[in-house]
Amino acid sequence: MVSSSSSRAPNGLPLRVEALTVRYGAQVAVDQLTFEVRPGEIYGLLGSNGAGKSSTIKAIVGLVPPASGTISVFGMDPIKTPIAVKERIGYVPESTLLFDALTPREFLEYIASVRHLTEAEASERARSYATAFQIESDFERPIATLSNGTRQKVLIAAAFLHQPPLLVLDEPLNNLDPRAVRIMKELLTSYVRHGQRGVLFSTHTLEVAQQLCQRVAILDHGLLRGEGTLEELRQGVQQGDASLEEIFLRLTREEEAVRVAVRSLGG
Repeated sequence: MVSSSSSRAPNGLPLRVEALTVRYGAQVAVDQLTFEVRPGEIYGLLGSNGAGKSSTIKAIVGLVPPASGTISVFGMDPIKTPIAVKERIGYVPESTLLFDALTPREFLEYIASVRHLTEAEASERARSYATAFQIESDFERPIATLSNGTRQKVLIAAAFLHQPPLLVLDEPLNNLDPRAVRIMKELLTSYVRHGQRGVLFSTHTLEVAQQLCQRVAILDHGLLRGEGTLEELRQGVQQGDASLEEIFLRLTREEEAVRVAVRSLGG
């Protein structure tokens, strides 16, 4: 695996989102959202389907224009300086978007050329990720023929390939087998260990978020319902031993709805 200390991150705050609003026509997907990802931090973005997680992430990486508010990546605006910002981001989208006619090797070579890596750097890093994720046998097969899990591994390798100072990961554990999930968790922890890098990590898996993230934001219908460390969230709901799942259901007002649903099913 590529060493997490082999490239330097720029100084400053990896990510600052302030009063961000994202609209699709009349629909407000994200409503006045504020949070930051600090150096050396894995920050979790949590929420049910439709909570605004992917819209937030798409605004950060420049795929969706904010209706209002500001985004700063190491002090730079993704609207005013899109290329400089994209150079500093590794992105895993919620949907696996790859060039199906290419092989994983060809796709990673293409990504390496866009990221201005040397041929030697690209080859070494691509092979390292292929070995770690056990996809060597698929490396010369067209991506269209690969399983969803293998495609996801290729997408993760592409995000990490240029060792960016900010990783923006939208449900990156989708379709991964338990071994790959464990590798991903270890890789992310190692990635931020040496200081200035940051990770924004969106997930539905609250147990993983509780294990992995230093702080989390809980979104509900585009609104921020809670934010902070697990201990800070426990203080907010006045329950000192609550799990992240229990806190999530309480802050999103889903506790009673869950009980009703279980009773209706005879549970």
